Amino acid sequence: MKRVLKVLFICIMLVALYMPILILAVYSFTTSANIGTIHGFSMHNYVTLFTKPELADMIWGTVILAVVSAAISTVLGTTGAIGAFYSRKLPSGIVGAMNRVPVVNADVVTGFSICILLIVVMGVSKDTFVPLVVGHVVLSAPFVYLSVVPKLKQMDSSLYEAAMDLGASPAKALTKVVIPQIMPGIISGFALALTLSLDDYFITTYTKPATFDTISTYVVNATKGSQTEIKTALWALSTIIFLVVIIVVVIMNLAGRDKENNRKGAER
Repeated sequence: MKRVLKVLFICIMLVALYMPILILAVYSFTTSANIGTIHGFSMHNYVTLFTKPELADMIWGTVILAVVSAAISTVLGTTGAIGAFYSRKLPSGIVGAMNRVPVVNADVVTGFSICILLIVVMGVSKDTFVPLVVGHVVLSAPFVYLSVVPKLKQMDSSLYEAAMDLGASPAKALTKVVIPQIMPGIISGFALALTLSLDDYFITTYTKPATFDTISTYVVNATKGSQTEIKTALWALSTIIFLVVIIVVVIMNLAGRDKENNRKGAER
């Protein structure tokens, strides 16, 4: 009976989480202008999504911003985690505590603070992408740090010193011994940073140039307008993003499972 209740509870939660997305996906393949009545099958929303210049520019701009900010965040978060891990207890504790501040801080506060610091105090032009990239890095880098630290703790801390004792330089010991050991955490951190950048709205709103829109800011502005064609095309965009996320998660899980099976086979 307990097993049945657990399965039922999980099914209810999955339905509550994914049913709205599935409904949106169904309507993206119809000619309906509003959710509530299905008129007929059509690929018009997907054609509009990939042929309308403003939508294509918005999507590519969002992807490029996410990749660049995630790459910078991954480098900063990984180096910060490695530095804190091999530091003394007090500096390591200070770095860890400071890293938690952007994590628990509200995005609107972070965005507004970056806007004041860079644009008002330092005079950086808002027409550039510097405040926007900095804002996304500040948002994402702490999560990369949190993804890498557990892998460092799982690793044998003496491997680095052992590599240097065997003649490796500090840089070679880092790249040949430490980095491969924590690579799953680095990849997870990069994926998380990418997702945070794609999803962010508040920091982007405060720091982006006036002529630039990401998916989040564009969707919010589009839902306030009266362009039905744009709104329904965004249903198609949401469906594609959902499918991409599912595919990536499945691939990562399969890769992790294969790696674990190979490791167990090698131990045998």
